[in-house]
Amino acid sequence: MIELDRAGEVWTVTINRPDKANSLTHAMLVELAEIMEAAQAARVVILTGRGKVFSAGADLEEARAGLAKSDVWERLSGAVAALPGLSIAALNGTLAGGAMGMALACDLRLAAPGARFFYPVMKLGFLPQPSDPARMAALIGPARTKLILMGGQKITAEEALAFGLIDRIVEAEELQEHAQALAADTLAASPEIAQGIKRMCNPV
Repeated sequence: MIELDRAGEVWTVTINRPDKANSLTHAMLVELAEIMEAAQAARVVILTGRGKVFSAGADLEEARAGLAKSDVWERLSGAVAALPGLSIAALNGTLAGGAMGMALACDLRLAAPGARFFYPVMKLGFLPQPSDPARMAALIGPARTKLILMGGQKITAEEALAFGLIDRIVEAEELQEHAQALAADTLAASPEIAQGIKRMCNPV
């Protein structure tokens, strides 16, 4: 249910469980984390999904059984954040719940026009994953973060772009091509320069 395409120095990771809105099981999260931990040598990592939803978050049955509180979410987002290369979330559709963490940890976020963004953990009786609120607030500010996490708001792609939660809206069928185009300059540069610029852009 997790696909990995290694085309030279570009790794494309695809969540492929469209019949379940790409909801994530513990096994899928572990596989994603292992891929990201192994992707230190990749110059570019593109994260996307099959179908019309990027991910609905945790598989509901597993969430009720304890997945919602598992540290595997933090392991995954931490591995994405630690990537030395350029990471791009190519969000083919709606992004919800704990799945937000891996997208927030990416360097860039593209989204299809119909995507929605929401993180309803509070009403489900859970805290968000530890790093997610701070990463979200760094992008869109504390008040808008509370709008999503505490106000329970579903944000449209247009609102997400205006907030700074995503960087561009791209037609779903063009997401992969656009992500590849954004990666071109990074791939053309020396790894030392590209990685150095990424480090300089990170908060001190």
